[in-house]
Amino acid sequence: MHAGELAAALRVPRVIVPARPGALSAFGILVSDVVKDYSHTVLWRTIDELPVKKLSEEFGNLCRRADRDFQAEGWRGAIRRQLSVDVRYRGQGYELNVPYTTRLMAAFRREHERRYGYSYPSREIELVTLRVRAIMKSPQSNLGKAGAVRGKRGLVDPDRAWVFLDGKRIRAATYDRDSLPLGREFPGPAVITEYSATTFVPLGARFRLDPAGNLSIRIPS
Repeated sequence: MHAGELAAALRVPRVIVPARPGALSAFGILVSDVVKDYSHTVLWRTIDELPVKKLSEEFGNLCRRADRDFQAEGWRGAIRRQLSVDVRYRGQGYELNVPYTTRLMAAFRREHERRYGYSYPSREIELVTLRVRAIMKSPQSNLGKAGAVRGKRGLVDPDRAWVFLDGKRIRAATYDRDSLPLGREFPGPAVITEYSATTFVPLGARFRLDPAGNLSIRIPS
């Protein structure tokens, strides 16, 4: 309702109102990846040699736990895994999370140098927490690729309604969003109605429906 006025105040030239705006958050959750995070604190110390065997065993345990949880919840599909380790120099009270590879220690020193401007080539390192992020693509993700909005053809005959703008009573066109043709631009003031939302286009602004079904509102400078 206030996006146009807010954009004008901030000198934002265009506002995009997505398709299904009243349900956009719920729709995003529906089509998002299924993500599960697992961790195990180990507090291992090393200077030169990475304990690859122990790391493989512990990461294997976390990955198998993720597999069981996905299976128990009825998810089916390929699981993508991201392995990382929280690492610090011995004596520090904070860690840096570094993706797990066999060159983890060198990667940690580079990241410490990048982040803080210094590193300790010979100082003992602590591997604090092992982390696995397991990701599965949502089976609903194809809903986000639904066919493009076709829009209506022909002329649009809007209704008219009284609105108050800057304390003045004026007439504004009212449109059913589903009746708008693609690409054709309309002037404000206008009220655009749909099942889950109402959009107000202020005086001087212009709007159109783009091929993805978004309302594109051009704000006057």
